[in-house]
Amino acid sequence: MSKHPTRRIIALVILVPLAVILIALSVANRAPVSLTLDPFNSGNETLTYNAPFFVWLFGALAIGIIFGAVVTWLAQGRHRKSARRSQKEADQIREKVLALEKRNSVINQ
Repeated sequence: MSKHPTRRIIALVILVPLAVILIALSVANRAPVSLTLDPFNSGNETLTYNAPFFVWLFGALAIGIIFGAVVTWLAQGRHRKSARRSQKEADQIREKVLALEKRNSVINQ
């Protein structure tokens, strides 16, 4: 059995309707759409790509998610750096405590 059944239920409640919506969107937007990368010459066939609309839609969604993840990761860099510094400091203090306990046990014997 799973450690977090509540988390699994919440994921199912969110992911199942999302999957249904995405499938319905894909079926409804199957018409081919042209994407031209040359704004001055729309007849340029070498820079024109044809695909169903949902492909462009999901591609834009994926690019947005990746871009958002990268920006978030970069913005949280200072927090990760602070956590590494705190962990290093805690490790140094732990080593000092162990050394002092060892020294104290030798003195008390």
